Amino acid sequence: MKKLAITITALILIGVVILIGGGYSKAKSSSGGETSMNRTHAVINKKPAGKSRQLIMYFTLSGNTKKAAMALQRDTGADIIRIRPRKAYPSTYDAAVKVAKKELATNTHPAMANKLPNLAQYKTIYIGFPTWWRQPPMIIHTLFDTANFKQKTIVPFTTSMASPISSSMPYLRQMTNRDGAKLAKGIRYTNNDHLRKFLVKNKLVRK
Repeated sequence: MKKLAITITALILIGVVILIGGGYSKAKSSSGGETSMNRTHAVINKKPAGKSRQLIMYFTLSGNTKKAAMALQRDTGADIIRIRPRKAYPSTYDAAVKVAKKELATNTHPAMANKLPNLAQYKTIYIGFPTWWRQPPMIIHTLFDTANFKQKTIVPFTTSMASPISSSMPYLRQMTNRDGAKLAKGIRYTNNDHLRKFLVKNKLVRK
């Protein structure tokens, strides 16, 4: 009888260990899934507090600037956030162009849908956008109206079929000067290898 009681007790203990182990594995798996989701939709790659970090902020319409931002994030490990207008642009090209042209003609700074992160934790901030009529979209003006970039280093990156980044630099210089930020040399994204060479050359990443 005593041996039977010991055996039953041992079996119960084994069952408890299995249940605890299964719960731990499930929790670990769930945590991994949550991290993956955060990488897609929110600021990512959190690093220990007190360390200087980089942030990518980008606006995209067709998806080309998103592609550039994702390549930049892979090379730098920076946190990343997509800038979204409160009122979305039309889904068709011609209609979106019409809205964007009107914003430019009337100097309209469209409202952003984003709640921006605390920028105090960042030293270097990459700002990306498609070049529209040889300059940044008006929502980039909104970004500078909203955010405090004082004493930050702004590294711009653009996407365009033809317009060089130099066409956007006077506008960016005006905005960064107003904010007391430093405007660094930027890049027009063409491919990942070109981007990587730019980052290495400007000591933004190691080889």
